[in-house]
Amino acid sequence: MSDQKQAEQIRSGKGFIAALDQSGGSTPKALALYGIGEDAFSSDDEMYGLIHQMRSRIVNSPGFTGDRILGAILFENTMDRDIGGKPSATYLWQDRGVVPFLKVDKGLLDEADGVRLMKPMPGLDALLERAAKSGIFGTKMRSVIDAASASGIAANVAQQFEVGKQILAHGMVPIIEPEITISIADKAEAETLLLDAVKAELDALPRGSNVMLKLTLPEVANLYKPLVDHDRVLRVVALSGGYSRQEANDRLSRNSGVIASFSRALTEGLSNAQNDAEFDATLTTTIDSIYDASNAG
Repeated sequence: MSDQKQAEQIRSGKGFIAALDQSGGSTPKALALYGIGEDAFSSDDEMYGLIHQMRSRIVNSPGFTGDRILGAILFENTMDRDIGGKPSATYLWQDRGVVPFLKVDKGLLDEADGVRLMKPMPGLDALLERAAKSGIFGTKMRSVIDAASASGIAANVAQQFEVGKQILAHGMVPIIEPEITISIADKAEAETLLLDAVKAELDALPRGSNVMLKLTLPEVANLYKPLVDHDRVLRVVALSGGYSRQEANDRLSRNSGVIASFSRALTEGLSNAQNDAEFDATLTTTIDSIYDASNAG
């Protein structure tokens, strides 16, 4: 069940959300960027062990505390492992002051009508029960928008909120993430359609229901301000979406009330070859820059 102290930290804390939720498909790429090639592991178990070492190193770095990092999104495999001799979610909150979230989607269906919907999640209720027992505060699920298709975007957002209600029923806060691909020609038009679709779904939620939104940084600054100010939105966070950290930070700083939830931009520049002093210095500089951009508005 969501904790009031955790909810207050997410609602009004200064800082941002760290996305440490690379899953099976994106883990090899994340490891490669960190300097660990595919020749370093010969099974999924070994791969997940290596990414867990990287995540543990990040979480234990001196700059990774609740003063700057309000929450962290975990992959299911990370939730099921320990950090510092405690279950990962417990360690994050008790030892680092960071609110734990869990990625719950199982990947994407093929593109149809300009969008990629989430694959079915038949085991979601069982996963949510396990997550609640593990001390998880909220969840994250991603779908993708590849074109300014009004019908596709409406279907995408409807699916997100349908699953979101299932998550709310388990006492957790869903992060609803309909990501718009940054390279599409009609990105600005897609963003306007997304704003209208999300606002309609929010207006239909029962009072007292709180969700979070994770959105691509828009072409028009403060486009999503009506969502930031909505009484059923706990917080609006932004994904880096393939922008460099500098461009993501620049765009973020122009959107008042929106904070970062970066994944690749957070780990940019980190390497397995760095000693602890180099690693910690690089990560602290990164955290400070994302923190500043998150609080610029």
